[in-house]
Amino acid sequence: MEKKSFPIGIFDSGVGGLSVLRAIVDIMPQESVVYVADQAHVPYGPRSLEEVKGFSLGITEFLLKQQVKLIVVACNTASAAALRYLRSLFPYVPFVGMEPAVKPATEQTRSGVVGVLATEATFQGELYASVLERFAHGVKVLQHTCPGLVDLIEKGLIYDDRTRRILEDVLFPMLKQGIDTIVLGCTHYPFVIPVIKSIVGEGIKVIDPAPAVARQVRRVLELCGLYKEDPSQGLVTYYTTGEITAFEGVIQSLIGTSVKAYPLFWQDGRLTERLRIGP
Repeated sequence: MEKKSFPIGIFDSGVGGLSVLRAIVDIMPQESVVYVADQAHVPYGPRSLEEVKGFSLGITEFLLKQQVKLIVVACNTASAAALRYLRSLFPYVPFVGMEPAVKPATEQTRSGVVGVLATEATFQGELYASVLERFAHGVKVLQHTCPGLVDLIEKGLIYDDRTRRILEDVLFPMLKQGIDTIVLGCTHYPFVIPVIKSIVGEGIKVIDPAPAVARQVRRVLELCGLYKEDPSQGLVTYYTTGEITAFEGVIQSLIGTSVKAYPLFWQDGRLTERLRIGP
């Protein structure tokens, strides 16, 4: 099989990366995708960067066994913890990661005050510090974690009262300080954009990074000579280290697609499709 026909690999701690998958399928429906959700360890946000780095390595090794041609680290926490590490280990593999969209936010703000919603690990990472240093000149950046929000999105509870309360607790203080632009620094958060807009109103710009990431994936594929020009519809294969039925149900809820998913198991730091028991 020609390498152009190989699939794209995408991974996240859970269902958040589906926001990126959705954007990629929208602009490149002919590309096949292998999606891995590490729901055994979701959320990644509160975990140490070293721990997330280990998970990212195990998932990358599994995806490479599936002969993927490019890997999307569709998780801001994993990008912060492991993107540079993965590129150093696998220099022959094109990687596309997540970077908080501070640059477009600073270009679009009128009030000069921008809010960033992300996980603790993302805020602690070198990647976020670099983005602020490069692009946040003359702009006030307010940042906040949203404890518990990823867990609710993982269950598909987008319009739950608890989801709204978490967002109100974070957004009301930011609004009082004059934000006019919100950066979503976690791939789970685009799924609650309707709730965010109902809280902040239509006058506040909400930046979903997924479309820009999808465009970058296309650029990298074209640059590497890996873009699939065959117009036939691509296939998406879903794996999870969590509970299969619940995962399939949340995919249906979040992106309106009925799918069959496959199980993966962690064994000695590696992912396997069959759990070994005993020596």
